[in-house]
Amino acid sequence: MSRHCAVLNGLMRLTRPSAAAQSGGVKRAVGVLTVGAFVTLVIDVVGSGGNVLSLLPGAAFLLVATLGIEWVRPGSGWPAYVHILALLALGYAVFVVSDASVGATLLLIVLVIQGTLRLPLPAAAVVVALVPLAHVGMSFSDGLREGLGLFAAAAFAAVVTELLVREQRARRELTAAHERLREYAVQAERLAAAQERNRVARDIHDGLGHALTVVQMQVKAARAVLPADTRRADAVLEKAQHHAEEALREVRRSVGALREPASPGPLPDALRALAEETSAAGVPTDVEVVGGPRTLTADAQDALYRAAQEGLTNVRKHSGASSAALTLDYSREGCVRLEVRDDGAGLAGDSASGFGLLGIEERAAHAGGRMTLTSTPGAGTTLRVEVPG
Repeated sequence: MSRHCAVLNGLMRLTRPSAAAQSGGVKRAVGVLTVGAFVTLVIDVVGSGGNVLSLLPGAAFLLVATLGIEWVRPGSGWPAYVHILALLALGYAVFVVSDASVGATLLLIVLVIQGTLRLPLPAAAVVVALVPLAHVGMSFSDGLREGLGLFAAAAFAAVVTELLVREQRARRELTAAHERLREYAVQAERLAAAQERNRVARDIHDGLGHALTVVQMQVKAARAVLPADTRRADAVLEKAQHHAEEALREVRRSVGALREPASPGPLPDALRALAEETSAAGVPTDVEVVGGPRTLTADAQDALYRAAQEGLTNVRKHSGASSAALTLDYSREGCVRLEVRDDGAGLAGDSASGFGLLGIEERAAHAGGRMTLTSTPGAGTTLRVEVPG
């Protein structure tokens, strides 16, 4: 038993440095252990004055073991089984001809380690069970004692090897997981940047585009009445100046939204302000609030306000309508609906799929709601946006 303890101590010293190694560390450790075992065998034979020819099976074991480290892959099927069976036969031969030397015992431990690395666990367990049979031929008591000691050493070597293999596998999986996490973080950052760009683009389109459309229509009206009625033209230009200032404030709000989203105030009041602007631009617009107003999330309120803003901008730019109407409906539990209606000519194909409507759809979806658009040629257009609330 003391001889097997010495073998285990040597095994631990040789394998301990390789435990922290990455891919290839176990291979190097097994190679070092194999060479060390053969050197120990040589010392045993030469030191005891034994027959040097008895080293031949040991040299064959060394050759097969070291070549197998590089050539036989774990789980390679029948090549792995042939490799381990060859090592088992050579290990038995070394053990017998060297009279159960320490070097022969170390070579059998190498056999167990290689079997654990290359075979499934049940097959490796069979190898561990077969190794003590090298003591067959000894007296029963000596064979039993030495066989149990060798079995314990082989089982310990198999367990340590399996733990090292699992540790390296876990390290590789952890490294791969870190790489995937890094890739996900980069993708999330890119997605967040894209979403922020889209949000800013929507704010500029819906806010600044709306205000400049009003200014354009008021300047056009002023130019139309300027030769006949300068006072009226001046009043219209004053309104255009007011809306130009509002456009500048909208730009500032959009820039400020990069730090903190701005609120247009109570939604019914904000919609009435939009309706007044549209009415002043020549399209009379009514506002109806159904049910009692209630608090909405910032995303939901922004989606409804921007939908009304973009809808009225489209009414002025594309519809040719003589009137429009806004309806803000709080009557349904858990849902708030906004409708923008006009009596114009309806939307053409390009107008029905522009960036503004895409922005409305994206805002509604972000708030957990949806947008629908119905348009009948000659009978006007209705834009509906529903959000939770």
